[in-house]
Amino acid sequence: MLDRRHLLAAGAAAIGGAVFAGRAFAAQPSLRAAAREAWLYSVALIEVANVRRRILAKGPANAFVPNRNLTNIQTQRVTSPNNDTMYSHAMLDLAAGPVELTLPATGKRYFSVQLVDMYTNTIAVLGTRTTGGDGGQFVVAGPGGNAPANAIRAPSDWAFVLARALVDGPADVAAVRAVQDGLAIKGTAGPIPAIAVPARDAPWRDYFAGAAALIAESPPPVTDDALFDRIAPLGLTRSGFRPPDFTAEAIREIEAGIADARAIAAQSQLGKLTKDGWAYPPWDLGRFEQDYEFRAQIAVSGLFALPLEEAFYTRSTGDAPDGLFHGDRYHLHFAPGALPPVDGFWSMTLYEATGDGQFFFTPNPIERYAIGDRTEGLVRNRDGSIDIWIARRDPGPARRANWLPAPEAKPFVLSMRAYVPQAPLLNGVYHFPPLGRFS
Repeated sequence: MLDRRHLLAAGAAAIGGAVFAGRAFAAQPSLRAAAREAWLYSVALIEVANVRRRILAKGPANAFVPNRNLTNIQTQRVTSPNNDTMYSHAMLDLAAGPVELTLPATGKRYFSVQLVDMYTNTIAVLGTRTTGGDGGQFVVAGPGGNAPANAIRAPSDWAFVLARALVDGPADVAAVRAVQDGLAIKGTAGPIPAIAVPARDAPWRDYFAGAAALIAESPPPVTDDALFDRIAPLGLTRSGFRPPDFTAEAIREIEAGIADARAIAAQSQLGKLTKDGWAYPPWDLGRFEQDYEFRAQIAVSGLFALPLEEAFYTRSTGDAPDGLFHGDRYHLHFAPGALPPVDGFWSMTLYEATGDGQFFFTPNPIERYAIGDRTEGLVRNRDGSIDIWIARRDPGPARRANWLPAPEAKPFVLSMRAYVPQAPLLNGVYHFPPLGRFS
């Protein structure tokens, strides 16, 4: 979390340099720096656009697509999937006017519907914490045109919707499917966008051309003007990508800047504040404002992260400089009365790491990808404490019930989720315990 001194320092940095006619001027950045910043700025937009492309290849906009089972090895598609909730997702096309979003009654079951803009900023979260468990109808509108006074306004004509419904084990799946069936969107969808969306590893010209088209489609806020000033030498603007006739040396500089950006985006830690082997998220998770570097890292490693008041995430810092675990046989002990303070639930997921900074479930003999307060058969000690054993092989009969399997020969990371966190988590009073080793 940032205190007032951090906020003042950040504000001073933002307005540093000589000011003339209301604009701040600084030294012209190198082409390498411009390419690095432009890539980091646009990767979140490209990730969401590729999700949109996959969704619209299967069906229309303004229609929910439910995942009818918990995500597993075979069905995982997006980095850092969770195994606690069942998803339903949709792309909202708001160009023709507002849409009506219907939420079913869910009672005491944890349920959230996250609306996200094309830059991965959370627009709103509906459901258990904010609107309650009675369901209802909500109007979502684009940035222009007529809409009811209480409509939720998206900053552009496209938005992503992700619904999460808690599942309490296999026997609960049918009930969650009934919740999914109660989700609905009413609104007119237009044609599928004709933009050629590049992959993250596309050649630099293709990548920035695709980014420019997406920027024009979903105009960024005026608060991003300073960034466009800095990346101007690259030829990427709000209105298009018109690169100069770069020399071979200049192209090498651009490619070096992109390589720098990819390395930054692939960093596995969730945030820079660390304690006892856990990285804690900054206050702007899910609503990134001008924190473009952090936004890029989350787009690559944890796309569509919820804001902290909805779900508090921590990630392990590992046992190596890359922020990953490369060893074996780790132990996590929650002391009596020291379980994560939540009004929802908590769980810890293990992911094997890919070379480009993404995380996915790892195959294991008991098909367990996460462990938490609702894990069937979880054993508590007599004093109420809990021990969790993270190992590549079965840790033995006495520990098997609380075993979280790790991959045989790959580095991995642990991700802790605490849904509807209480104040001690949000204000930094509570910290997760350190991991030890066991023999």
